[in-house]
Amino acid sequence: MSAPDHDAAPGDDATPSLDESLRRVGKAGKDSLSSAVATAKSLRRLVLADFALARASLARAMVWMSVAAAFGVSSWLLLMGALIALLQRLGLSWLGALSVAAGLSLAITALGVWQTLRYFGFSRMDATRRQLKAMGLGDDDEEDAGPEARSAAEQLRDQQGGTP
Repeated sequence: MSAPDHDAAPGDDATPSLDESLRRVGKAGKDSLSSAVATAKSLRRLVLADFALARASLARAMVWMSVAAAFGVSSWLLLMGALIALLQRLGLSWLGALSVAAGLSLAITALGVWQTLRYFGFSRMDATRRQLKAMGLGDDDEEDAGPEARSAAEQLRDQQGGTP
């Protein structure tokens, strides 16, 4: 008994017919196409969700920016009159009264600025950028940069072992 006869089972065809091969290739092509369509739909949903998040966070950032501006202006005007009069009556100097009013106004303005920056961070579309980068489609910042930035990026890539 020779080696090729030993491995083959009776009735087992080693190579499929041309018709069967074409069916398999066609099925693989259809499966690939449906997978690509599903991937495109998922990416579309991700982009739409990222845009919705960016739109909502932009609106919230504008609200907080308005709060910061309103408190920055109105605190200065309202507290300047009422608080300074009260502090003067309690025996505080003009400089002390003005400093307290300014400190309160700056604290509320800082809160508004912090909230604005926090909500602007959501508008960067990080999830879409990560997905596009994983697919090899994103991160084209090097192409828009000048020659110095490109050479620095190449040096950094070489130091990291070729990974971007």
